[in-house]
Amino acid sequence: MTVPAAADGEALVALGGSVKAGSSTIGSTMGSAVVGSAVESPPAATSATGVTAKSGVTAKPGVTAKSVAAVKLGATAKSGVAAKSGAAAVGSAPAGTTASAAATSITAALPGLPQALSTRARTLAGAVRRRCADLARIESPSGDAPRLDALAEELESGFRATGATARREPGPAGDHLVLEWEGRDETLPHLLIVGHHDTVWPAGTLADWPVTEQDGRLTGPGVVDMKGGLAVLEGALALLADLGQRPHRTVRLVVVSDEEVGSPDGRGLVERQLRGAAAVLGLEPPHPDGRLKTARRGSTRVRLTVTGREAHAGNDAHDGVSAVDELVDQLVLVRGLAGQPGTELNTGRISGGSRANMVAGRAEAELGLRFSTTEAQRRTLDNLARLTALRPGARVRTEVLSSRPAWPERTGNPLLRHVRSLAAVLGQQIDGAPAGGAGDTNLPGSRGLPTLDGFGAVGAGAHARHEYIKLDQLAPRIALLAALLAVPLPRLRDRAEG
Repeated sequence: MTVPAAADGEALVALGGSVKAGSSTIGSTMGSAVVGSAVESPPAATSATGVTAKSGVTAKPGVTAKSVAAVKLGATAKSGVAAKSGAAAVGSAPAGTTASAAATSITAALPGLPQALSTRARTLAGAVRRRCADLARIESPSGDAPRLDALAEELESGFRATGATARREPGPAGDHLVLEWEGRDETLPHLLIVGHHDTVWPAGTLADWPVTEQDGRLTGPGVVDMKGGLAVLEGALALLADLGQRPHRTVRLVVVSDEEVGSPDGRGLVERQLRGAAAVLGLEPPHPDGRLKTARRGSTRVRLTVTGREAHAGNDAHDGVSAVDELVDQLVLVRGLAGQPGTELNTGRISGGSRANMVAGRAEAELGLRFSTTEAQRRTLDNLARLTALRPGARVRTEVLSSRPAWPERTGNPLLRHVRSLAAVLGQQIDGAPAGGAGDTNLPGSRGLPTLDGFGAVGAGAHARHEYIKLDQLAPRIALLAALLAVPLPRLRDRAEG
């Protein structure tokens, strides 16, 4: 792997801030874990939280969700002492692999801090694992405002303990969160991070699918999409605070409550934070092999509603107009329209009618559409908007419920190149590839903002009953994200970003 020496090497030098000896720690002890820290923590990070999840609404009785910052971090960070490697991790550089000459010179300029990041990330991984499990036990299905608001309160407490300021943004289906960390250079454009705290899993899922840990995996509803990502970010910020470091520039995190249904309200909140952003990072899970996500398909949810006319199905069937029959024929037509290049269709839900002896007066379907290009998206949506009824007396209506533009792959990608160089210094290897799903990073990516997604926990099975995260990949992700927040960004566009 070749690392550009000028931009990336220059950026990494700023990571070599001094690590001050001392005995202060972040927050209070959580359970019996860990011994005291030997680095000086900034005052902003000394508060800790231990918010108990409310029984019956958010978690099982007796389950206490404690923030990562509530754990004392162990293992003294000694300058120049290399971190001992634990179990081999997917995505880590194999033994004997040498970084490029540029990465070697960068490491020489950083007296021990890369090793400190890696060592402390391993120490902190247990707390992040427990945090993810606790968050997953707080059920938060899309549209369930009381549960989502309870989780938002818990997340706010945890991030505040790492030094964030926070505000709640009310939404029709639950509050969103906007959190901000002060940077060392407040004159620079902010770094935006986007995430969400809603899941696809309905309340009660934990009853027959509890959060469990087995064979190096943590499984449970929402652990990879994306409570693991939220826990990893909290751990990275707690780690920086414990090392006496602040992010290089202002970091702003937006956590929306409706991402899994297309962010119909949250999209506007994300959009307002894009102005002036230097780059955008997403906390969605990476590809199963750990690669970051460098592009995403467009995604649109459409509701197709048919109105007919009720009548007795035996005596007066000729007076009725079946909305169900009309909907079936419309779906066959739509399948043909959506079968064009660059478009994929999933008919996700169908409902209609009331009983077998009554001609259905109403029926509807919810369609999920994916687009590889903006042109395919525009063409298909235009065709859907022009649908007309095939039966006299029937009416057809199409309604866009949510829409995300396609985020195309871009050549060069200096942000990915920068992350690769950081990973190399930390003894990791990382790459990127386009993703099939859509998310809140589609918006900045489609507008040409430097954007990368997939900084969440490594795992697989999002939206499936085998959803899990790989526990041995928590530490590398924590260290990488902490380094990315701490160092200057290179030139990402035509003008320098700091």
